[in-house]
Amino acid sequence: MNLSIRGGPSRRTARRILAAGTVTALAAGGLIFGMLRPADAATVGAGSYTTTRPAGAAGPTACGSIATNPRQYVTGNAPTGAVPTNDWWSSLLFKRYNCAYSDPLHAHPMSFQPVSGGLGVSYTTEAAISGSPTGVGEYHYPYTREFTLGVAGLSASDVKVDGWSDWTVTPYWSDGARTLRTTIGHGLPFVYAQVTGGDAWLSFPGNPTVWQHSGNRIGFSMRGHDYVAYAPSSASWQVSGTTISSDLAGRGYLSVALLPTTSSTSAARRTALMDSYGQYAHAHVTGSRVSWSYQQSTSTVQATYQVSTTAREGSASGTVIALYPHQWKHLDGGGPIAETYVSARGPMRNLVGASSFRTVTRFQGVLPELPAVATSSGADLATLTGYLDQAAAGDPFAGFGNDTYWTGKALGRAARLAEIADQLGRTAQRDHLLAAIRTRLIDWFTAGTGETERLFHYDQAWGTLVGYPASYGSDTDLNDHHFHYGYYIAAAATLAKFDPGWATTSQYGGMVNLLIRDANSWDRTDPMFPFLRDFDIYAGHDWAAGHGAFFAGNNQESSSEGMNFANALIQWGLATGNTAIRDAGLYIYTTQSAAIQEYWFDSADTNFPATFGHRSVGMVWGDGGAYATWFSAEPEMIQGINMLPITGGSLYLGYRPDYIATNWNALVTNNGGPPTVWQDILWSFQALGDGAAALSSLRANPNYPVEEGESRAHTFHWVRNLASLGRVDTAITADTPLYAVFDRDGARTYAAANITAAPVTVTFSDGTRLVVPAGRTATTGAHTWSGGNATGGPTDPPPTVSPTGSPAPTGSPSPTGGPSPSTSPTTPPATSDLFHLRSGGLLSNSPGTSATVVTVPSAGGTNHDGTPHDPVSFRVCGLTGAYRSVATVFSLQVDAGTAVGAGVQARISYDFTGTGAYGRTETYRYFATDPLPGTETYRDSVGLHSASGSLRAMSNGCVRLELWNAIGTTPTTVRVDVPATADGQSTLRVPFLLG
Repeated sequence: MNLSIRGGPSRRTARRILAAGTVTALAAGGLIFGMLRPADAATVGAGSYTTTRPAGAAGPTACGSIATNPRQYVTGNAPTGAVPTNDWWSSLLFKRYNCAYSDPLHAHPMSFQPVSGGLGVSYTTEAAISGSPTGVGEYHYPYTREFTLGVAGLSASDVKVDGWSDWTVTPYWSDGARTLRTTIGHGLPFVYAQVTGGDAWLSFPGNPTVWQHSGNRIGFSMRGHDYVAYAPSSASWQVSGTTISSDLAGRGYLSVALLPTTSSTSAARRTALMDSYGQYAHAHVTGSRVSWSYQQSTSTVQATYQVSTTAREGSASGTVIALYPHQWKHLDGGGPIAETYVSARGPMRNLVGASSFRTVTRFQGVLPELPAVATSSGADLATLTGYLDQAAAGDPFAGFGNDTYWTGKALGRAARLAEIADQLGRTAQRDHLLAAIRTRLIDWFTAGTGETERLFHYDQAWGTLVGYPASYGSDTDLNDHHFHYGYYIAAAATLAKFDPGWATTSQYGGMVNLLIRDANSWDRTDPMFPFLRDFDIYAGHDWAAGHGAFFAGNNQESSSEGMNFANALIQWGLATGNTAIRDAGLYIYTTQSAAIQEYWFDSADTNFPATFGHRSVGMVWGDGGAYATWFSAEPEMIQGINMLPITGGSLYLGYRPDYIATNWNALVTNNGGPPTVWQDILWSFQALGDGAAALSSLRANPNYPVEEGESRAHTFHWVRNLASLGRVDTAITADTPLYAVFDRDGARTYAAANITAAPVTVTFSDGTRLVVPAGRTATTGAHTWSGGNATGGPTDPPPTVSPTGSPAPTGSPSPTGGPSPSTSPTTPPATSDLFHLRSGGLLSNSPGTSATVVTVPSAGGTNHDGTPHDPVSFRVCGLTGAYRSVATVFSLQVDAGTAVGAGVQARISYDFTGTGAYGRTETYRYFATDPLPGTETYRDSVGLHSASGSLRAMSNGCVRLELWNAIGTTPTTVRVDVPATADGQSTLRVPFLLG
């Protein structure tokens, strides 16, 4: 349940805080907190958490008692370790409002409710719709009992949990004389059961319609829905009024299957389905498990969903698996039968006889922040820096609440501003914001003696980490941990790029990892936390309520704050080199972005009930959805709650740009006009589909009220740059997680970020390559931008920030031991046909100011003559001019040191209109370097190896120079950034009249 209501921030309690620099310096030296930390504080690097709940603070409450240990509702057969919460079946453990059994459990295609006599079973195919088509409204497929599966005479005082796996659970009943053990799960059209002490018993609210009664099978219908009960092969069934029973031939097991039939299904087909399902009726599902992998070269995430079965009789090992739309639309391979189930999430398609399936989902990239292609000069720069200076002045946490949610919102806002300040070269503002982030995170990440605020407490009974002050049920109900902590992790990821020492596990990185592990631990063997607590593996999205104890099941409101958490994992994993965290973030991000398009937006218009009347929901429930929030009936907030916060991880909202207009138009209709609150959030969303319209609204309403977690600087940066970049282009991928491709009227811009200390080359799936300077976001294509500062002159890469918030000395070695690049120039409009090779992959009319070299990787002992292999690229765009009917000329200063046998090769490509299509390509013969120190000159006079296409006039075109080693086993270098007054310049002269 997301009760993260955007009401006013709560009053903050004053608290003494050591200066960030002092805290960090002392902690690094191991001198602090030995005296300040209480005896019950557990240390994690330089940080700590308390194992004693702060005085007066609330903890998880089950059955009305804070002292309840959830293990009292678990049998000895259940897995050890932390119990799961925030799941579709969590009310079995929490027993929040029902101290004996649970609220309905919506597994899909069936729903269930435990009662004293067994397991109630429901399959609802008609939606109950309430509310207005233009106001608050909701739809539900409510639990309506069709029968109860039990044991004759069973009357249990409660139901316990006998086991669980990734998407199944096993409820257990006992009254001392009789027992019932069932296994149910997402995507399982079977209920599996084991009984002792009496006959298996199916009881109905009225007389069932029996359509098949032969041997160990009985087919029956309730409310027009067809089921088959399968007893052991030697058993039979007896029908008596409103009951069907069997002694199971003393073997104690059975299963009941829901068939995917409708009123139009023929009798023959129904029988065929009964027989087909029956092959797997006694292969009881006993476990379920997901695994995932990230394929960086193809930018895809592969997820395998597997069930394990135990054959009670026979040798079958498969079962029937029903897939949600977000699964079958990304299914790797075919196989579903024609019949489908109705569900609150849309039609479920069925694999018969399967034990696993795999999805392959394309990852379209995330960025630390949008590139400043349109806000780095002129009046727009002045506007943005004015907003930035205003936002960065003073304490960025002033006016925010002191609890985990509102602290998180403030952290997220400050991190966005720091990223923009860095792009614009506003180092003073950036460092001020980073210092504030560091101070506040350290404050929360240390538990001092007598503290009751800004600290985390580990509750061993529930296996959870709760921050105090808590808010919106994050303590009592374990609500929203991924929402709250996602902001902390995202801010930590930004800080880690500039202060990597702070992010090490010996300092505060371990505390960040602890927040990740609490909300969604990636480690199945984690001794403190459950595996993927908040993320429902099979449903494909998070659940917000820790207890899930509602008649409609669990729920989630702000899917976008769930995505903020996933994006934070990607960014933090990359910043700290933790690929396990990165890949968990990628799995959650890609899976949930697909689920959001299906279940919150229904962007294909196939999943919501036809008569619902809305094109999005504010909340997804276990049995339906609601155009509503927990805190407001305003359409702006109902729709905007699934958009905020706007970050470089929000680009998934633009995957289906046509739907953006649908969503926006529905908002205007429901609101009776354009938005009047949360305009900044909504314009940012609109800009992903129509940047010009969003920018026009933003410029026309400069005094709009700012959403609490946003800033005028960030909204202007986002909307103005998207108006130039265009829409997210999902046709192109890249071989790095930090990328995006945009398309505006057919002109593509390729963007990538590099948070390392050395340049990287990013290759896009259409062959475009982009060299990204150290610590920068850069673009090429329609907008070529190197990530330089706002004045257009050279700028140093982002410095590592010292613990006091001041930049550390520049020119420090990179992690690989090589020198960090000293300049990252931008490229002004071309005025000459002569271009100098510059660091950062640029071709510029201007020479450099301090010569350096770029390394060309080794050929690895393989012959790559004529075919680029791991090349370094230099590029310039925006060229307009006539073809001069002369040849390309180049003079490149290359060197292999004392190595022998290396041969560097060049290819020059011409894109005449800047569309990404190269109409002319010239590959030159390779140049064999000598084994003597000092550079040699590689010239075009070596002659062409090959050429394709013809030269013609340039109109906003591009030129690309690629260098690679065609032969040899050692790398070479090319000299770049050479000043005009120095010898040994590397240059390229193109055959066009420019300027």
